[in-house]
Amino acid sequence: MQVQVNTNHSIEGREALERWAQAEVSQTLERFSHEITRVEVHLSDENSGKAGAADKRCLMEARLANHAPVAVTHHAPGIDEAFRGAEGKLKRALDSTLDRLKDHRDRDSIRKDAALIQPE
Repeated sequence: MQVQVNTNHSIEGREALERWAQAEVSQTLERFSHEITRVEVHLSDENSGKAGAADKRCLMEARLANHAPVAVTHHAPGIDEAFRGAEGKLKRALDSTLDRLKDHRDRDSIRKDAALIQPE
């Protein structure tokens, strides 16, 4: 699983932040690593210089092998809160998406087997 972190020009300490974000995403989404080809993280300050509530944004997009990508966004007062919020949302979205794709039952439905359907 490849993790790519992008920040806008108003985010300070970008290199350290990128290394930290890569490590966090890799650890949090480790159990999905066989399903995910790449995760893109976009961190930005939407007001860029002006103070404001919940002006930091984190967008995360997970590219799944042979499936549509899953994307989430979280706004918060700080970069850390925005990142952690998006990370939690992405984990829950992947749980939901990948669980729907799996067959939860160990048996087939009798409706699928034409030999078991009795004519009326």
